[in-house]
Amino acid sequence: MDNNGYSAVAQQLKGSDILKIANRLREMIAQGLRVCNLSVGDFSPKEFQIPDTLKKLIIESYQNNETNYPPSYGTVELRKSVQDFYKRRFNLEYELDEIQITSGSRPVAHSFYTCTLDKNSTILYPVPSWNNDLYAVLTQANEIRLLTKAENGFHPTREELEPHIHKAHVLALCSPSNPTGTMFTEKAIRGICELIIEENERRKGKERPLYLLFDSVYWMLTFGKFQHYNPVVLYPELKPYTVIVDGISKCFAATGVRVGWGLGPKHLISKMTHVIAHAGAWAPRAEQIAVSKYLYLDEDIQQYIQHTKNGIEQRLHKMYEIIQHLAQKGYPVYAIEPQGAMYLSVQFNLFGKKTPQNNILKNNNEIAEYLLDNAGLGVVPFQAFGYPEENGWFRISVGAVGMADIEWLTAQLEQALRQLNS
Repeated sequence: MDNNGYSAVAQQLKGSDILKIANRLREMIAQGLRVCNLSVGDFSPKEFQIPDTLKKLIIESYQNNETNYPPSYGTVELRKSVQDFYKRRFNLEYELDEIQITSGSRPVAHSFYTCTLDKNSTILYPVPSWNNDLYAVLTQANEIRLLTKAENGFHPTREELEPHIHKAHVLALCSPSNPTGTMFTEKAIRGICELIIEENERRKGKERPLYLLFDSVYWMLTFGKFQHYNPVVLYPELKPYTVIVDGISKCFAATGVRVGWGLGPKHLISKMTHVIAHAGAWAPRAEQIAVSKYLYLDEDIQQYIQHTKNGIEQRLHKMYEIIQHLAQKGYPVYAIEPQGAMYLSVQFNLFGKKTPQNNILKNNNEIAEYLLDNAGLGVVPFQAFGYPEENGWFRISVGAVGMADIEWLTAQLEQALRQLNS
């Protein structure tokens, strides 16, 4: 079959399933239909704005004509600011050449994978998880997808990883998790950290090391009793093998401002910088200068984070209460208690149910379409995050909706469920 001369990578790459759902929602809104958009992992500026102080600092930077190319590593000002920020928050010491600034946090992951993976190497990652399957395609690496369980918050355990760890060159983890909104317990992450340390000790001088990519972009957004655990804080000996992904996109509702960073071993960060430079994936200078000043404002940050967390938690818990209420009424739905990030894992176990149009719901996509058409509810099935099983699990994201939207959804959702027949 004619592939138009495309590369193997281009032939395997697919578009974002999440964006397809988002486009459908936009079409419905354009038609005047009311929907509750819980599909997109973004913030609506109507609901969550970036910090006022940060906004003023960005404007000030442009007024000061900070508009030329920044260094490939990132500006010295921002790297020093990130360095001090991590020292104050985690008591972690990173040298300036162990810090890479990028256009959002995504290029950290992309450049890391480019520098550690190829067709002769293997990435091990849990599913559901965000974009690891696509990064495996981009690097042509072998992949091992570990199917996780709801009872573990869809996080892997040491016992589940252990049979595969000898084959892996990269282990990719995220906590708080996108898409599940769940977090590692201290016991679980300690077990995995110890496994990585043991494996690298076994490989020393004989094999390539096992690297850990730890995505922690949601680490400030945790709720109640749930805590974020940084692997390098727990085990400093992991530092030579770990790249931490972070940035302002999620914790400061600044997804469009595009400032992220990675922290890792000097030799690897140096190679990643070459990728960033050739891709032109650096954050704008004006934003870098502004963020470098903002990260020192601990009191402002604390007030902003608390306000944002309150808003996210209020929305998540309202959705959680709705699902619990429906479950108590006998509907086949379930949700995991909100723990972190802006996401809720919800199960709509509607397989085999008959719609008012006499259609039988057979898979997650059909369930999602039914909920959208009949309840105005936009959700994303776990298949969009590499999870192959048709088990009724979906990601709900609350960053783009207000409480009024969720209140409206309450009756809509129950009515849609009531219309289904066994």
